[in-house]
Amino acid sequence: MAQKETGALRKRQQIAQSNKTMFLWVAGISVVVGVAGVVSLFLIQNWMFNQKVLAEKHATVKVLRSNNEAVQELKKNIRLLETNEALSSAKAKGEDKALQVVLDALPADANSLALGASLQNKLMAGIDNLTLESLTVDPVIGVENSGEEEIFVEEGTVSDNPNAINFRLSVSSSDANALKELLVRFEKSIRVIDIRALTLDRTEDKLTMSIEASAYYEPAKTVELKDKVVKP
Repeated sequence: MAQKETGALRKRQQIAQSNKTMFLWVAGISVVVGVAGVVSLFLIQNWMFNQKVLAEKHATVKVLRSNNEAVQELKKNIRLLETNEALSSAKAKGEDKALQVVLDALPADANSLALGASLQNKLMAGIDNLTLESLTVDPVIGVENSGEEEIFVEEGTVSDNPNAINFRLSVSSSDANALKELLVRFEKSIRVIDIRALTLDRTEDKLTMSIEASAYYEPAKTVELKDKVVKP
């Protein structure tokens, strides 16, 4: 009887030991599988991130190659423009390059004060028997004007072009040829002047011409290399 009880006790101990061993094996395998899963996920994420970085690098290389090709074509066009007789004949100074005419015709800054000075000192200067009655040059809203200050103008007197500088002037003369000379100067000016409205009033001793027009500018383009952060 004692031997049977001893044998049963040993069996229970062996079973308990086997269960303990099995539990340890299962726990160990679970840890290994979990670690393997985490490592696999990390490797996949790292591979995807590397692919994203490589894609951005390829895109950058493509843009740089395209820019290099465009630069060569741009240099060629610039050399041709430097030999353009029409541009050379319109230079303000003899030592200027022909391309300076393009910059003068379409300035990079919205300088309404400079436009007003140019109208008075260059286009209207030297015309005999011509009197400037009034000249108003509107600041460019959002560039020279913050937009908080309201500028009241009549409907239809403002250009829809966002790069336009609108102005209104009134001149008078007893000689119609003086007014004609001013219009001819506007037409020959290297800076584009778009006359949208013109009225002519006559009195006994003089003619008065009122003009609503716009001149234009083109903001300078900035070319620069930037760093782009690629996130996983």
